[in-house]
Amino acid sequence: MADWVAISSLATAGGTLALAGATFAAVRSANRSSRVAERTLLAELRPVLMPSRLQDPVQKIHFADGKWLATPGGGAAAEAGDEAVWLTISLRNVGTGIAVLHGWLFHPERILSGTSAAPPLEDFRRLSRDLYVPVSDIGFWQGAFRDPSEPQFAQARERIEAGEPMTVDVLYGDHEGGQRVVTRFLLSRREDGLWMASAGRHWNIDRDDPR
Repeated sequence: MADWVAISSLATAGGTLALAGATFAAVRSANRSSRVAERTLLAELRPVLMPSRLQDPVQKIHFADGKWLATPGGGAAAEAGDEAVWLTISLRNVGTGIAVLHGWLFHPERILSGTSAAPPLEDFRRLSRDLYVPVSDIGFWQGAFRDPSEPQFAQARERIEAGEPMTVDVLYGDHEGGQRVVTRFLLSRREDGLWMASAGRHWNIDRDDPR
């Protein structure tokens, strides 16, 4: 005689197990879909800064102390005085999201990026005002040394007056405050006196690097 109680219990257990398996698969699929949707959204917000193109217009960049520097497309500007050193780079955002610039780090030499790690964020100077670079458009970075007793003031002034290459790391992210990136720019002076900018390396701070 069939034990219907046992059969019913086994059937219930089997149904519960099947439901649990289906629920697990659905949750796993939903999590995967959520990750894909999140990565897609982040990709739509991701900025990538490069030097602007040579045919881009000259930008007249103003500093808080009243100084103006004309910065050509694809280039940079550098000027040193007794009380301040001024630096600019003409930028183009080739990414898919607005770039918000956070800070910068000056190196008084030409640095070949190679496989070096990103510089520590605590070494960066915070910008005194927010700078934005729109998608598929140009903008700029600017920085200044205003303390003649600071070692980097003398280093930057010496490099500018000698026309020697300098390196600037720029820290920026998307307009939500995430996806921070450090891009390393080399500033080199041509024979005609104009400073040119080139990007040597990008480091992702909040996510894995692509290499």
